[in-house]
Amino acid sequence: MDMQYFLKENLPDFTKATILVVGDIMLDRYWFGDVGRISPEAPVPIVNVGGIDHRPGGAGNVALNLATLGANVILIGVTGQDEAATILEEQLASANVRLALCKHAHLTTSIKLRVISRSQQLIRLDFEKNFVEFDQALLREHFQTWLPEANLVILSDYNKGCLQAPLPFIQLARAAHVPVLVDPKGIDFHRYDGADIITPNFKEFENEVGPCANEHMILKKGRELLSRYHIGSLLITRGEQGMTLIGPQSESHFPAYAREVLDVTGAGDTVISVLGASVAAGMDLSAASALANLAASIVVGKLGAATVSTPELQVALMSKASFLSGMVNEEQLLHAVKAARAQGKRIVFTNGCFDVLHAGHVLCLQMAKTLGDYLVVAVNSDASVRQLKGHSRPINHLAHRMTVLAGLGVVDWVVSFDDDTPERLLELLKPDVLAKGGDYALNEVVGAEIVTRYGGEVRLIEREFDLSSTDIIDRIRKTATETMI
Repeated sequence: MDMQYFLKENLPDFTKATILVVGDIMLDRYWFGDVGRISPEAPVPIVNVGGIDHRPGGAGNVALNLATLGANVILIGVTGQDEAATILEEQLASANVRLALCKHAHLTTSIKLRVISRSQQLIRLDFEKNFVEFDQALLREHFQTWLPEANLVILSDYNKGCLQAPLPFIQLARAAHVPVLVDPKGIDFHRYDGADIITPNFKEFENEVGPCANEHMILKKGRELLSRYHIGSLLITRGEQGMTLIGPQSESHFPAYAREVLDVTGAGDTVISVLGASVAAGMDLSAASALANLAASIVVGKLGAATVSTPELQVALMSKASFLSGMVNEEQLLHAVKAARAQGKRIVFTNGCFDVLHAGHVLCLQMAKTLGDYLVVAVNSDASVRQLKGHSRPINHLAHRMTVLAGLGVVDWVVSFDDDTPERLLELLKPDVLAKGGDYALNEVVGAEIVTRYGGEVRLIEREFDLSSTDIIDRIRKTATETMI
């Protein structure tokens, strides 16, 4: 798996992109309020609504994301002739989105209402009806009218009826030599036969191809899907596993970034928007996918359906030297290390529980990074920590420990392991350097014999602070006990 891709610090000129978006348009409505008590009528919270917000959703959110980046956008879709449609028109028009809407009095504009309290979604209520009896002739007429202006088409399918027959749009675009990107829905990807790129999430992908137990199966079944449906490339969004780009002869994986996930609403819209705008502006597909991965990490830190601006992307881009760092599984890490070695890079490995990260840890990691080009940190799983430290540990769960480590600028890859020792990982990776803190003697370093046997180095790092997670936890417990007394 090719993981050698690095991005330049300059974004493409999104103003060069003119994108035609077709799909299911909906209105996202938010009620914000505080919860002060539980209802006496039923065991449910009472929300005192203090604010209301409206945002374009579905294909509307895709169009808004594109416009926020500075791309030229034409949006084609179906709405009713109702208040929700009026709000959508006003908001999208004010964002400079050109609209070609099919408005019908007998249809109802889809609304998703979310009740939010203290940044937590309490309930979602959907008001919608599929457009099962809608005549698509007018949609195709709008599409043919605007297609000559576009250098890329995005089909945003939420399975609400607008794209009940997507093939004619794909065929018209291909005949005009305009690439087509699809955010798919459902389990019949034959509907997207001939598309250039589709962007399913991992659940949608497995629903189509069946369960995938490992990276090999993902690649195998992904390529079979491409061949079966004459699709150019497949970008699978995988949540905490990042994204995987699969082409007929190549593949790339983009690990997830360490970010606090506030809300995943609309993250897929952001991915296909940034991907489409980047490709339309002249970026190659690998670079565009890496940028879309970065954008997704930004938008999940925002509440509700949100957009990512060009300045936000630029700041994030400048802070990332590599778009291949982050939390990975073993297979992804093996591919990454292989790719780094092909470039003559030196791999440093260290491991630990990292239950309560402190200054001693950070300094050791900083010094370990100076011993090579890439730093791999292997973290004991929760079960492994309990085996080593006792049933009261870990204090912080594995996902939290890995997220904190991946957020450190000196750490390139973070991987977990279930074994009591990292020896199996060392045999697999064969790092150039095994680094451990100076509180160990050389003959006490687990895995030292393995590393020296194949010609690697074992380096001890002097500790500048006499700190340990166990001592910190014991002090906290002692202070808590004394306070209670």
